[in-house]
Amino acid sequence: MTEHRITLLTRDDCSMCENAKAVLADLGRDFELDVEEIAIDSPAGRELAVSAGVLFPPGVLVDGTPFSHGRLPARKLRRTLSRTTDGSP
Repeated sequence: MTEHRITLLTRDDCSMCENAKAVLADLGRDFELDVEEIAIDSPAGRELAVSAGVLFPPGVLVDGTPFSHGRLPARKLRRTLSRTTDGSP
């Protein structure tokens, strides 16, 4: 099974960030996920947010590619992970 690198840009007191963490924990039961959480207010987080075009939390990058910001679309992420895990484009 392919491991996916998930970068999660978060902010303290962000309910959508907590929701994204729960979604990723749930998806982690079906996919191998390496989740790295970075504070969007940190220097590294700001730099990544600007370069990825993810300007508010939670920001999600899948294998280095910007995926979403704001509420994490769980079904869309599941489809994306399924396609790339199966080797499809």
